[in-house]
Amino acid sequence: MIDKDKQMVFKVKGKDVHVSLNREQEFLSPDTVDAEKYASGLSWRILKIQSEFVKGHDFLSKFDKAASIFGSARMGFDNEVYQEAEKLAYKLAKKDFAVFTGGGPGIMEAANKGAYEAEGRSVGININLPHHKITERKNSYITDSESFDFFFSRKVILSFASQVYIFFPGGFGTLDEFFEMVTLIQTKKTRPVPIILINKEYWGPLLDWIRGVVWGKNRAIMEEDMDLFHLVDTAEEACDLIDSCMEKTDE
Repeated sequence: MIDKDKQMVFKVKGKDVHVSLNREQEFLSPDTVDAEKYASGLSWRILKIQSEFVKGHDFLSKFDKAASIFGSARMGFDNEVYQEAEKLAYKLAKKDFAVFTGGGPGIMEAANKGAYEAEGRSVGININLPHHKITERKNSYITDSESFDFFFSRKVILSFASQVYIFFPGGFGTLDEFFEMVTLIQTKKTRPVPIILINKEYWGPLLDWIRGVVWGKNRAIMEEDMDLFHLVDTAEEACDLIDSCMEKTDE
């Protein structure tokens, strides 16, 4: 059904959900609440997006060797997960890696704290959330940062920030970043880089499903695509794996 405001109306779990026929308004808006006001001034909004890519590229040019650490912004995981993130970031900073995170709380904060306490470069690629109490979601252990209004431009910058990508347990955002990276490598849009998943209890069931259903039953990927990432349990194992990868590139 289409209502008078040119929106399709769907029934989702008993509730009416209105979806605009002009969804690019949402694409060009940093927040769905403000989408309607961007119906005019379309060109300026596109220039704003362009500027985010330019400033992101300029920001990345300040760094050489870097590692990106992803994980939950929420505090629902066992404290040991956060301690492992802090420990790994500390070790990486001592090896002269700049440590990149999404700049927020939770595992991101733990990683930034580890890098900060190692006196390394602790970097936040932050997202502005205009309808939250704190506009720029930024933890207190960041030494260098850049902020973005658009999740998609921020994600592109994060996808090309580092030489190593590490994923601790997390929600949709973490999963999105993980699948983004393996897709970029699988489709040869970027060169292979080490991708490390930490915590076998968390990631194991997902990888079993990918191997058993995505590849095994449906052949939706190639078997060798399972080699695009590594699964470990601890910060120590991750650090050893990174050292091993670095030794191979030095040969």
